[in-house]
Amino acid sequence: MNLKGKVALVTGASRGIGAATATELANQGVSVVLAARTMSEIETNAATINEAGGKAAAVACDVSKYADVEGAVALCQKLFGGLDILVNNAGVIEPVARLADSDPELWGQAADINYKGVYYGLRAAIPVMLTAGGGTIINISSGAATGALEGWSHYCSSKAAVLSLTKCTDKEYRDEGIRVMGLSPGTVATEMQILIKASGVNPVSQLDPSIHIPATWPARAIAWLCENEEAAWLGTDVSLKDEDVLKRIGLSR
Repeated sequence: MNLKGKVALVTGASRGIGAATATELANQGVSVVLAARTMSEIETNAATINEAGGKAAAVACDVSKYADVEGAVALCQKLFGGLDILVNNAGVIEPVARLADSDPELWGQAADINYKGVYYGLRAAIPVMLTAGGGTIINISSGAATGALEGWSHYCSSKAAVLSLTKCTDKEYRDEGIRVMGLSPGTVATEMQILIKASGVNPVSQLDPSIHIPATWPARAIAWLCENEEAAWLGTDVSLKDEDVLKRIGLSR
C-alpha cells in the first residue's frame, strides 16, 4: 500500500514515538495532523516537517476529552480532505505506585488518557473512515497488556483494555475496510523511560538504558503496518521483540 497522499492523525505527537511517527509518515508523503496537550512542541514539530517539504498541522488535544479528539479528526478533514490513518499513541506512565499507595484521582486520570483516549480516537475516526471506504488504525500497546508489573496497575490494566478494544474493533469493522492493529514496541528511549527509571519500582526500572530502542523504530513499524496489507496482523498486537517482525520491517538489534 502506497502511503503517499494519505492523511494521518497522530496523538501524543509532542515527543517520543508520536513525534517520530509523524515525521516518518510525512517523509512517506502522508499529510499529518499532530495532536497533543502541549501546543508549543507540536507546532515546532509540524513546522520542521513543513520546512522539509512535508504537510503537517498541529492541534491542541487532550485525548481524555472526546470533544478535543473529535475536533482533531474534523481538522484532518478540513485541512487535508479526510482521515486515512489514526495512530492512538498518547499515554502516560504516571503515577507509578502500589495500589494501596496510589492517588485515586491521578489513577483515574491515567485511565482516562490511556484507555478512554483510545476509545475516543476510535469513536471519532471510524465513522469518517467508513464513509471513505476504509482506513488504518494503530493503537500503541505494551507487553504490560498481558503481564502484571508492580506499581503499574493503572498502566497494565489500561493497556489490557486497549488490546481488547483492538480486538473488538477488528471484529466489528474488518469487513467494512477498517484495519486495526496494536503495536507493542518494548522499551523505547523516551521520557517515559526516564520516569520509570526514577521510580525504582519493578524490574523495568532496573534496565540499562542502552537496551532501549530509539523512537524511530516503532515509528518505522507503524508506517510498515500501514503499508502492509497482510491480514494476519489485524486485530492483534505486533511486538517489536519478535525478531521476525524486525527483519520484515528492515530493522536489526
